[in-house]
Amino acid sequence: MKKIALAAALSLAATTAFAGGVAEPVMEPEVVEAATSSSSGGIIVPLLLLLVIAAAIASSSGSETPS
Repeated sequence: MKKIALAAALSLAATTAFAGGVAEPVMEPEVVEAATSSSSGGIIVPLLLLLVIAAAIASSSGSETPS
């Protein structure tokens, strides 16, 4: 009797696993982000260059050692 009940339970579980059939996969649309640009993008490099030049001038010593 236990074998019949076990077989019935397994057969019911197997039929419910395939009850839905094969469904097509749902593909989400691809999200494309637009490239953003800042208005200060072209000014950063020249400002950094001026800062480096100013730091080099400030750190250079203009005095010579007396002989």
